[in-house]
Amino acid sequence: MGLDLGLEQAGFITQVLVELDPIARRTIQHNLKRLGRTAAIFEDVTQVTAEMLLEAVGLRVGEVALISGGPPCQPFSTAGRRAAIQDPRGSLFRDFVRLIEGVRPRFFVMENVRGLLSAAIRHRPIKERGKGAPPYAPDELPGSAFQVILAEFDRLGYSYVYGLLNAADYGVPQVRERVIIIGSRDHEPIALPQPTHHKDGLRLPRWRTVREAWDGLEDPSPEYPPYPESRLRFLRLVPEGGNWRDLPPELWPEAMGGAFTSGGGKVGFYRRLAWDKPAPTVTTSPAQKATDMCHPSELRPISVREAARLQGFPDDWLFCGSMADRYRQIGNAVPVGLGKAIGESILATMLGVSQTAVRQGRLFEFELAGKPSP
Repeated sequence: MGLDLGLEQAGFITQVLVELDPIARRTIQHNLKRLGRTAAIFEDVTQVTAEMLLEAVGLRVGEVALISGGPPCQPFSTAGRRAAIQDPRGSLFRDFVRLIEGVRPRFFVMENVRGLLSAAIRHRPIKERGKGAPPYAPDELPGSAFQVILAEFDRLGYSYVYGLLNAADYGVPQVRERVIIIGSRDHEPIALPQPTHHKDGLRLPRWRTVREAWDGLEDPSPEYPPYPESRLRFLRLVPEGGNWRDLPPELWPEAMGGAFTSGGGKVGFYRRLAWDKPAPTVTTSPAQKATDMCHPSELRPISVREAARLQGFPDDWLFCGSMADRYRQIGNAVPVGLGKAIGESILATMLGVSQTAVRQGRLFEFELAGKPSP
């Protein structure tokens, strides 16, 4: 519910959710109950109809303000096999489109990984590319899958804007890029959220840091999986903000093993966070060798609560399941601060005011001027 919490901080109210994962459903149900709230929760999006969603909230077609969601990331991820829309998980965007078509919300938000922008409908293996290979077919071209998605929104008659947004530009203490598409049924002047922070502090506050994110965090017994001595041996030599490249070069082959001769930047190996910089993208397994997120000054992975802080979850938000389940839920979430920025940009369009006015809480001025809040 990272995206949902952010949208709620902007002023929206989540009334219906669709979540297949049983552990994530337990998390949602527990926290809603703790907050004294109720919401309809459906399980399998392929079995959910627009009529079911509308009946759950007592609304009619066209009365819902917003539908938000994101198809599973794996089919489009540059780290995966890039099967794109031929992968059953990749085709779930069609269910997202189907529900928008049936509910006809005023706006929609779709979120995904940056690999969506370059994913092809049909993936050509690397060994079949290069000199002497036949030209790409249209469905093998980079970005062809994304064009299919945009064509579906065109078919529904929605106008839309999209872009690759960095959560750090919106006050999230984490460098995390996500593709965001915002659509409008009535062709209102929608816009992507304007950055509120800047890497170098140019006319805006600087990016928030790990130190700021964890300020005041009470985590007396941090939960994390301990590193084995075989990893600690090398992590002891990595400085704050460093990774495997900061080890003595003669240790690289031993420390990296088979990964040493593989391709890619391998920046996640033996990676230690820096106190005064944003964190890298919070992963679902911060103790794994290739996705290390070692504490800046301690010889351990970041804890469950530290990871949640980097994603913007409230300290009293409880994650159910095993430690691995909790890390996974946190790492898979949209940062709360990014969700809030998206919600504020939509709210500004709904009110016909600037995003700055929404961020500064000046909505009462427009209510007095005869522009009621939605």
